[in-house]
Amino acid sequence: MLANEPSLDPCPHDIAKTSPPRPRCQPVESPPMTAAVPDLSSAIHETLQRVFGYPGFRPHQQQIIEELIQGEDAFVLMPTGGGKSLCYQIPALHRPGVGIVVSPLISLMKDQVDALKANGVAAAFYNSSLGSDAAREVLARLHNHELDLLYISPERLMSGGPGGGFLERLADIDIALFAIDEAHCVSQWGHDFRPEYAALGQLRERLADIPIIALTATADAQTRDDIVRVLNLQHATRHVTGFDRPNIRYTVLEKHKPFEQLQAFLQKRRGEAGIVYALSRRKVEEVADKLQVNGIRAAAYHAGFPAGQRDQVQEQFLKDELQVVVATVAFGMGIDKPNVRFVVHYDLPKHIEGYYQETGRAGRDGLPSEALLLYGAQDVVTARRLIDNNQNPEQQRIEVHKLNAMVALAEAVTCRRRVLLGYFGEHLKEDCGNCDVCLDPPERFDATVDAQKALSCVYRVGQRFGIKHVVDVLRGADTERIRSLGHDRLSTYGIGSDKTEPEWLSIFRQLIHLGYLLQDIANYSVLKLTPAARPLLRGEFPLQLARPRLKETLKKTKRPKAAIALAANDEPLFDELRQLRKSLADAEGKPPYIVFGDATLVQMAREKPQTEQDLLNISGVGQAKLEKYGSDFLDAISVWCMDNGGQASELTPALRDTWNLVQQGLDLDAIASARGQNLKDTAAQLVALIDAGQAVFPERLIAPRKYQLIESVLEDFGSEADWQTLRDALPPLVADHEIRLVRAGW
Repeated sequence: MLANEPSLDPCPHDIAKTSPPRPRCQPVESPPMTAAVPDLSSAIHETLQRVFGYPGFRPHQQQIIEELIQGEDAFVLMPTGGGKSLCYQIPALHRPGVGIVVSPLISLMKDQVDALKANGVAAAFYNSSLGSDAAREVLARLHNHELDLLYISPERLMSGGPGGGFLERLADIDIALFAIDEAHCVSQWGHDFRPEYAALGQLRERLADIPIIALTATADAQTRDDIVRVLNLQHATRHVTGFDRPNIRYTVLEKHKPFEQLQAFLQKRRGEAGIVYALSRRKVEEVADKLQVNGIRAAAYHAGFPAGQRDQVQEQFLKDELQVVVATVAFGMGIDKPNVRFVVHYDLPKHIEGYYQETGRAGRDGLPSEALLLYGAQDVVTARRLIDNNQNPEQQRIEVHKLNAMVALAEAVTCRRRVLLGYFGEHLKEDCGNCDVCLDPPERFDATVDAQKALSCVYRVGQRFGIKHVVDVLRGADTERIRSLGHDRLSTYGIGSDKTEPEWLSIFRQLIHLGYLLQDIANYSVLKLTPAARPLLRGEFPLQLARPRLKETLKKTKRPKAAIALAANDEPLFDELRQLRKSLADAEGKPPYIVFGDATLVQMAREKPQTEQDLLNISGVGQAKLEKYGSDFLDAISVWCMDNGGQASELTPALRDTWNLVQQGLDLDAIASARGQNLKDTAAQLVALIDAGQAVFPERLIAPRKYQLIESVLEDFGSEADWQTLRDALPPLVADHEIRLVRAGW
């Protein structure tokens, strides 16, 4: 069975239901449901630290958890790696009964359960991968009230049978909550619609008093509305935390000798784990074979291989025994591997949701990662042919729209992150500075008049047509459709004949990406003006757009600095800790990240904890892992410090407080605000941290535009240039403290 395929057969295993429920053994003492919010807040913070080893919640997590504990429903949209699992795992530990987690992915169930067990939580999964004895044991633990969390597929949960369905089994069991993961699967607008998910709408009707949380990482506005409707969550609070994954660099290259391009990319990433996606099974095997011949530890993965072979590849990848897996989209959905450093798309994905989800498998630990897309015109032809095979006209229409949006992303000449986030309805205030377009900007031109022509034409055709028709009107196309609609008599007919169709398509895409136009997917992708279009039409401000780079190969861009965000003198210790982690994991037959993730080892290598309390202060170290692995890691760090003539990092309290905020990913303004300091003093502390060998990266602390200006001047004059030379070469908007900070990290 595929790692990402659900089991479809009803479970054959059965046990007799137990007599009246006994109180369940809970690892966490729940406060009464009537407890004041401050008491609840301190209780869940204690669980976060003691069980999961994290010092604080990410945005929205605490509010979601408190609402769920108090019995409210929730809809949660968080990016991959954003901490969705904690939103239902912690409430399951604080509410009476067992938390039922619905997931379509067998491999993800196993990974989540393994991670929970490592943290001392009573968890199990119930799916077709279990033998009859193991299945009966899980059911016995469920009926004996010994589980905190049970993972199950939607088919199993909603299945019926002669002795009653699984829901009937739960009649004698206290249920803490239902968590529906990958909730986009319920929606016909979603990129991964699964009919079996639709039956989950019965949960709210049949079990009205049990809170339900629906979670997804990929859902546009239509999909979000559909999820709420199908699951009957109209009264649920919606939590949309944003889609941005700032640690991922997005790059698109025009496809030209793709294997050589892939080889060049991998050459600089020896020893880093990554996934390469290709559309066909034949290409997957071909690319994997070539990589092996070139000395790269790679393997192929697709649905045509026997289950045992697929399981072996997945296990080897999780245990860091393979560097690269070349796969179809059958691989990765259930992979909870945090240290995937790159994802390469050898072919164009069919939709942005798939691209976003697949690239999101890189950098789940928050460390710098890369997403490379190789894009060629033939990819579009292939994807369109696959869509044409769909016999459902409505679904085909949706898929064509999604493919066109993916092509627009691949051909974008504006900040690629803006395009990606804009598709999901999220808008950045400024360019990201961490994509190929930002790092190698195209030529720009005054497009005010062209934009007014485009917006005016959308208005003149009644905001009832798609891009292709509006471009035809602008260019004065002589077609039967235009004549029959009378659009050849519009004032905007032919006023754009001075530009080619690709040029106009680029202008329209940029107007969509910048928020002046909206493409209404629910209404045949027609173009509509947004409120932001009106002042532009009235000429209240000028508009600069990028010239399309037609048929131009993108230039080589710099690789992100500090792939693991470590100072050079800390890297040897990090490597030793990785080796220790690997040996401990091998002895237990587990993937290394179940012991500790890369981000946790990075923090250990930086801070060099010397006591158990120091180790508990490291993010990702909870009480259970401290007891199990603490002495091994403390011994290794202590020995390394003695052998290298060093001690644990000693910073003044002020510097350590600032350093802790840097590690949380805050920028200069946010750090200064949190410390109650002015920007100049905070920047001085950051310079002191750089001088002390800490991994502080100025490009993450100040606005990308300012950083690029300073970087350009430093490249021209060198970091040893006298102060006045650097100051005079930069505009007044760049502050002195920003120059000093970037210069220190140069």
